Amino acid sequence: MEHIEGASHSLYIDVTVGLVLLVLFYAWRAGKEQRKTEESHSTPSSPPTEKEGLSAIQHIANSIYHANKAQGEVTSAPFPLPEPLPDFSLETARTRDYVYVNKTLRYPYYQTMAHQPLSPNNWIEISASYQWYLGEKKRVVEEQGKKVIDSLPENDAACGELLEMVVEFMATRYPTLFDRLLETTQDGKELDGVFSHVTKERYQWVKGCPPEGVEGLKIISRLTENDFLMARERDDGHIYFVGGLVAFPGFYLLSEKIGKSMYDVHVPVPQFNQKLLVSVERTLKRMDPNAPFERSSWEIVDDNNLFFHNIAQLPEGGKCTIDPGDLYLRIDRQAFRKLPRSKVITFAVHPLIKKMRDIREDSPLVPALLAKIHEESSKDLMDYKVE
Repeated sequence: MEHIEGASHSLYIDVTVGLVLLVLFYAWRAGKEQRKTEESHSTPSSPPTEKEGLSAIQHIANSIYHANKAQGEVTSAPFPLPEPLPDFSLETARTRDYVYVNKTLRYPYYQTMAHQPLSPNNWIEISASYQWYLGEKKRVVEEQGKKVIDSLPENDAACGELLEMVVEFMATRYPTLFDRLLETTQDGKELDGVFSHVTKERYQWVKGCPPEGVEGLKIISRLTENDFLMARERDDGHIYFVGGLVAFPGFYLLSEKIGKSMYDVHVPVPQFNQKLLVSVERTLKRMDPNAPFERSSWEIVDDNNLFFHNIAQLPEGGKCTIDPGDLYLRIDRQAFRKLPRSKVITFAVHPLIKKMRDIREDSPLVPALLAKIHEESSKDLMDYKVE
């Protein structure tokens, strides 16, 4: 904490910037990013009709989310497939700006789930660093094994179900990068699968019988930047973590969480079990497969090692001596979906980091907001956020 407190006024711009100005800028930037979100994935020459269609898709997603939330699973409308991006290129790829999506940085800051309806287009986003993510994820999975990728027997079938959904989404949303391999063999056997034009890897299986368990999760790791944590409700009415692919956790290992209840997993998180656990479990148990949602969380870290940050390994009472401008803001955008068949809850986590110095240059009021949050919010929460 001392390294943040001692340098906050030297690194960040004067935090006495008018709060009204700060709020106005934040609202303006958030609105601007929302308008730019979908067309930023395609070429600048996208026709106006495409933007109108994407706006309609988001409206449909919001309507489905609220209708399903109110009416329940019996009357739920199907969740749409994403709009294809026929001109998508890794060279121009960008995600939405996670600093502004989902009201990530809030003032005053307090513990809340703060979830928003998930657009069909935004379940899995691809950035310009896609190939780096896949390479780093492969390295971590090979080196760490069950520490980062595992599945309990009760979750194995859900891994195959998740694989089918990921393949369908990626081939639909990004047709320039993925081919769906739907074929029928000479003996009449129907096949399903995917080919990646980026990695040149081909995966195929008998339709309806996808690879399950860890095998299925490994294929997912070669398709998307996202991590996937998986949980389900057990007979005691509580949510338990039952598997996942978590190569970029930053501060924990999947092997420390698997098989544990949501209560046990969140013991280290200030105020969570006291203020949020009951409502979060209720939300996840009632969640409709056709009404997914998303949220974002943030931390301040000292390096770009997404697997396990150095600051997470400091001994108790240890100090980080890095210049505050070289610290990073890490934002984990989390998309929640319940699988239709297994009812397993999936947390798709996409981590992005940006150096504080760069944030100050690009968006000077954001460090001011961070400083204000840090100085005026609950001390136990801020100790946790900056480790």
